[in-house]
Formats: sequence, C-alpha cells, structure tokens
Amino acid sequence: MQTPIPEHLPRKLTISLWDFSWYTMTMPGEPFDDLDRAFSEAVERGYNTVRICAMPYLLFGNDERDTSRLQFANMGGDFGQHTRWYNARGGALLDGREHLLQLFQAAQRHNCFIILSSWEFQQSSSFFATPDWYHSLLAISPEQRCMQLAQAMGRMIAFLKQHQFADRIAFVELHNEVEAGMLKDVAQAGEDTFAAEKPYLEAALETLRNQHPDILMTVSYAGIPLTHVRHVATNMQVAQFHIYIYGVLNQLFQQAGLRDTEQPFPNDLTRQLLRPEAPPFAEWQPPTGQEWRLDATVVSRRLFYLHDWVDPDKWDLWLYEHYGAHREAMRQAIDLRVATIADWAEEHQVPAVVGEGYVGYTPLSALFEEGPVGKDIAEYAIAACQHHNFWGIILCSNCAPHHPFWQDIAWQQRLNASILRG
Repeated sequence: MQTPIPEHLPRKLTISLWDFSWYTMTMPGEPFDDLDRAFSEAVERGYNTVRICAMPYLLFGNDERDTSRLQFANMGGDFGQHTRWYNARGGALLDGREHLLQLFQAAQRHNCFIILSSWEFQQSSSFFATPDWYHSLLAISPEQRCMQLAQAMGRMIAFLKQHQFADRIAFVELHNEVEAGMLKDVAQAGEDTFAAEKPYLEAALETLRNQHPDILMTVSYAGIPLTHVRHVATNMQVAQFHIYIYGVLNQLFQQAGLRDTEQPFPNDLTRQLLRPEAPPFAEWQPPTGQEWRLDATVVSRRLFYLHDWVDPDKWDLWLYEHYGAHREAMRQAIDLRVATIADWAEEHQVPAVVGEGYVGYTPLSALFEEGPVGKDIAEYAIAACQHHNFWGIILCSNCAPHHPFWQDIAWQQRLNASILRG
C-alpha cells in the first residue's frame, strides 16, 4: 500500500539545511539570532521546508535535565572557526523547549514546514558548554540508543502537538546519517554496520509510528548503500538519503591524508594548501580541558586543521585543475544513486527525498561548490531527482543562512521555482 503524503503538506518540498545551527548560532549578529528573519530570507529564496537537529534527547530524554537554561559554546578559542558548521561564536543561553516553540511559531508565520531529526549521536553535543550532554548519550548502551532516541522524539512530537504545531512537521527522522555516528556502535568487529543497525532502527520506527500514526517516520542515511540495500530499514515511510559524490574532492582528501590516518600528516599536499601563518599540526587542538569536544564529533582533528588553515583559493584551484578527470564519473554516480533511491522508494511505495548533497565537505571560505562547477553538479543532481519525481529536494547543503552560498539569491530562486513547478 502506497504511503500517502498528508494533504496539508506541499506537493514538493524545497529544503534548506539548518541542522543544529538554528540553536548554536543565535548570538547577536549570527545567522539565527532572529528566526523570523531567517525564515523570511528562506521564503524569499523559494524554500518551504527546513531540516533541523531538533535535539530531542537533550530536550525530552530520560535524564530529567533542566532545559530552561542550556548553555552553548564553540570548539574553544579559534579552533573550528574556519570549518563549516563549527564557526559558532558560542555563549548562547537558551530555554531549549521555548526556543523550539519559537522556531515553529516563526515557521507557521511564514508558512514553512520542518523536518525533525537529530544529530545528537553524531556531533550536536560538541557545542554544549559542558560535556554532560555527550556523556549522557555515551552512557546509553548501543543496543538502547535507537529506542531511547525514539522515545524522546515521541515525547517531542507530543509536546509540539500540545502546542498545535503538528501541521508544521513535514516528517520525522529518528536520526541523521545513522551509519555515520554512535548509533553504529551496535555492530561488532567485522560485522556489517547496515545489517547490525537494521533491527534497532526498525523497532524504533515501529514505536514512533504506533505513537504518532499521523506523521511520516523515517531515518536518514548518509548515502544509499548500493551493495547493502537489503539492509536498509524496511519500515521507513520516507526514502530520505543523502547524495554526496565527493569524486574529485575524495581525491583531495586521500592525497592530503584525511582519509588514511596511517599516512603522515601534514604531507606535501597539505602544506601546499595551507596559509603561510598556519601553526604546527601538533599545536592545533581545542584548549586544555576542551579536548572532549573532538570525541563528541565525527569531524577529525586533521580535517579541522586543514579546513581552519587552508588557503581557500589554493583549495579551489586544486579542485578545478583535477575536476575534468572526475566529471563523467561524478555524473554517473549521481545517476546511479538517484535511480537506486527512486527504485527503493517505488518498491516500498514511499516518497523519495534527498536531504543533503552534493559535492562534499569543503572549508567554510572555499567556493568550489558555490562556483560554476559546483552549481553544475547540483543542477545535474536536482534534474535527476526531478526526473524520478522526488518529493523533497535540497539545492545544496551549503544553501542555508550560515553559509556564503546563501547570498546567491537568484540561483536559489531559479532552482527552487523549477522544483515547485514539478
């Protein structure tokens, strides 16, 4: 039986990725210090949906935390200040549940919708002023993490329903990129991660579906596992996968020693890309007492170092010089992944959504993905998703208030208009 899209939701979702930044970047002058302004800008650019880490376990978990005074921080000092998503000023003090309600109130005023998710078992807790959020997550046994998260998310949805905001929820994801964070700890050494996670994800989704049958429930995968499709949770009501191609960016990562931690670092390529004032790698880490933040995030110290100290022009130039050898393979990868997602969605009779994409993780000041090649890749992927009638499409993970790409208003308006036209 086909899973219907609720009548009150848009026929097409144009998605902007607000992730955890809607609560980590709320100091005066930061992108989310005024939620009404952020939504107004999103609507101006043609978006009708934002996707967020709703911090469900922090706000509605089992540890009876006082959520009225939540203190947020950054990675400490200048560490991470040139790394995308990590350049928060820090220092915000928020009433967590009230801030969530303010987000939904603003969404309602601007007729936007929200995809509820969680990045908590991946990186959200690294932005807390103290390590107790991280430690509370770590203390949950791997076998209990999915279910406890589902219970917290269920309580969050009930809270939103009490405040008459159920109609603002586009759909709910148990967690972001379930195979890429602490949820994968259920896998034993040598065991396939997707297979190991599947029964726990399915049980958690079953719990959520029973509690809130009026809302579409799913999980988020970092990518469609082409050789492991049979191990994807079968009771997802939305096929939400990410399409990060990397391609030429993967070559840079590999040659710079970001993939293989056995390689010496920094190596020759890394040093070629760095700004002259870059400190020694051994010295670039969070301040004393803040080292736990690296354990609380999936981003490695090597990546922070290169992204924080790279010369963005040299980074972009390297990608441009090497892109030609990857262009066709990257397009083929897009075609294959989009078609596989569409096929899975058709088999399970659910709508398909791409919630993140398309090149990969680039430094904050680098503009490869915002430039002509990056736009071409994005437009190719968007067209492929449109061809397969995806319900929800993101223009680019970097198209959000906390990224430079946000300032390219005309491009976003044009692409979102084409999606909404169907």
